[in-house]
Amino acid sequence: MGYTVLLVDDSATIRGAMERTFKMAKLPMEEIIHAGNGVEALEVLKTHWVDIVLADINMPVMNGIDLVRQMKANPEWREIPVAIVSTEGSKTRMDDLKIAGIAGYLRKPCKPEEIRDLLHKVLGQWS
Repeated sequence: MGYTVLLVDDSATIRGAMERTFKMAKLPMEEIIHAGNGVEALEVLKTHWVDIVLADINMPVMNGIDLVRQMKANPEWREIPVAIVSTEGSKTRMDDLKIAGIAGYLRKPCKPEEIRDLLHKVLGQWS
């Protein structure tokens, strides 16, 4: 059985690169779902089960911090881990994200082994 991942980034190019990185890391993926912003991600969550959300911080319509806050406020979604994948990493922003409840953080661009290690940490080991 593989994992279902929701990739949330306003750049389709970045989402495509992240998906290729997942494949290069040889992770057991069942499905990779794409969303262009936080609002689209919340719509996906209404109809799909996901094991983890990987989201950018800076997006139009709804950013990554607001997405995390909305998910943590909803009893159906609060246990879904959210990791941030972003070029931004200021201390203030990271403090806000930790308070909001993120499960991890990766700086773009990510290497396959970094994504693999993050998923191992957050979701546990697999064979």
